[in-house]
Amino acid sequence: MVAPDTLAGRPKITDPELQRASDEIVQGIQAEVENETSAVGAFYGDRAAQELIMVAGVSGMIADPKAELDEAIQGLAKEIVVSNMAAVEPGPLGGEASCGDGQTEEVPLGICVWADRGSVGMFVMYFSSRADAEAEFVTIRGQIEKRD
Repeated sequence: MVAPDTLAGRPKITDPELQRASDEIVQGIQAEVENETSAVGAFYGDRAAQELIMVAGVSGMIADPKAELDEAIQGLAKEIVVSNMAAVEPGPLGGEASCGDGQTEEVPLGICVWADRGSVGMFVMYFSSRADAEAEFVTIRGQIEKRD
């Protein structure tokens, strides 16, 4: 798992408050993954323009990707309102994937989560929707999850 300097054309944000928020999500995922090999948590975009994406993911041994996907969604649902989650095409990296809508305070969110035998990850697009997140899913996942 990597945190590139830009994600789908959006610059990485170095705000310590946002970094703490993504680190908390990563820690929740890390608690579920055995033999962790890497982890990533970061924010991208432009806060002032209301274009913000949080990514969080962990690589390691995943015995049951579907169960891991469900656990990640349940964990996220403890933090924010999650709705309309539905399976989506996982793209060339395979595994299981799901996208949906969310809300935190008054901010609409687009959410995508994936899990395969070697990783579990998610991204949350603020001021967005499921349709927006799903449209960028394969691109964003491909820039975060790297295979040897």
